[in-house]
Amino acid sequence: MTALRSTESLAAPVAPPPDLAAARVALALQAGLLEAPDLPQAAQAAACELASWAQARRVSLALMDERGVLDLLATSDGRVAQAGRRLVDDALAAALAEAADQACVVAWPVLPALSGALAAPPCIAIAHRARVAAQGGAALSLPLVHRGQVVGALGLEWATEAARQAVSTATLEHLAAWMAPVLALRRADERAWHRRLRDDVRRWFQAAGQPQQRRWRAWLPVLAGVAGLIMLWPVTHQVGGPARLEGAVQRVLAAPADGFIQQVHARPGESVRAGQPLIDLADRDLQLERQRWSSQLAQQQEGVSSAQARADRAALSLHQAKADEAQAQLDLAEERLARSRLLAPFDAFVVQGDWAQQLGAPVKQGAELMTLAPQGAYRVVVEVDEREVGELRLGQHGSLVLSALPWQTLPVQLTRIAPVARAVEGRNVFDVEAVLGTPMAELRPGLTGQARLEAGRAGLGWQLMQRLAIAVRLAWWKWVL
Repeated sequence: MTALRSTESLAAPVAPPPDLAAARVALALQAGLLEAPDLPQAAQAAACELASWAQARRVSLALMDERGVLDLLATSDGRVAQAGRRLVDDALAAALAEAADQACVVAWPVLPALSGALAAPPCIAIAHRARVAAQGGAALSLPLVHRGQVVGALGLEWATEAARQAVSTATLEHLAAWMAPVLALRRADERAWHRRLRDDVRRWFQAAGQPQQRRWRAWLPVLAGVAGLIMLWPVTHQVGGPARLEGAVQRVLAAPADGFIQQVHARPGESVRAGQPLIDLADRDLQLERQRWSSQLAQQQEGVSSAQARADRAALSLHQAKADEAQAQLDLAEERLARSRLLAPFDAFVVQGDWAQQLGAPVKQGAELMTLAPQGAYRVVVEVDEREVGELRLGQHGSLVLSALPWQTLPVQLTRIAPVARAVEGRNVFDVEAVLGTPMAELRPGLTGQARLEAGRAGLGWQLMQRLAIAVRLAWWKWVL
């Protein structure tokens, strides 16, 4: 037994429903489909709305999955939500599949309006006949068509044939045609990202196969070859990191004795000349001590003269010994007094030691007061990550760009690699030392920047992917091996 095919094409544009009530139902269906948070709830809302309008016993809604198999989303009586899709009887799925596979409206009993000399070729309705024979009433299924392809099926069941005849089949076709694009859009939005990407790539290749796009397909091998050549082209491989400028030699000036800061002549960042005063310590105690020993020396010298006049050798020897002691203590006091003023030992920059705000502060003997770096002699310290330090060798050349001089590139040469790493901001780095090729007058110790050292030649693609490759290799070694 067969059911007749509808005379209206589902792929063609569909006219609006003939009555105002049907138009309201169409708007209510689309509102329910768009307002629901996910596709199953949207299908449930549409099925319930359509069942209420058509006075149907049950309305079922199914969509095609990626394998071309119908996936039952919802029924108006809630059987899918309660029991799950796999527990719904197979007769319902078979009835919906008849309409989707044949892309036609299938009904049982046969629609009277479609029986006649002008009827379209018949459709197979075996599943519909079996379902009506088992449950009674009437059944009708419509395919859901979007962009000329069947994307699902809509099934309606009534308790009596009269209830089915009260609903216009043409109106149901219009409603199905309005529902199909919305359901297809919701299904596309809820797919996984990798499936959407796969479909976009597939559509791109299909568009490239069109006559007007075939010329682009001929250029694909050429573009791929050019990209591969660029990625494999050997370029200079550079290794580097944050860099700082330091003096080649640093001189520390320490307090010669316990004392107090009296006057400060230079501050960090200033340049000083050899012999220029830097810091004066309080020398009042030293002055008093010098005067005391000077007085002692004068007294002993007078005693030596008196003993010589009396020809008293014993007294002469005693006063001479005390005079020598007084002279030694006086020389020591003079030396300590001279050392109370700290002088620059050479032309240098003051790197550390700002005592201008601490006048009168006590200092202990040996305390560091100032650090000096010679002018014109610098070294560059580069912090190289432990993953890249193995590519460096002594004598390699590179370049340095300082933050204070961003438009000037200074040449450097590697001279030393520290044997021990240190932790900096959660990563291990090695301090690599290099010397400047052409020092400049604008340079100052303490400037920072970025340095790059040439570590051979490698493909551009490997340089771009090196860090990622190292991270993947370490992760593989840690978690897999």
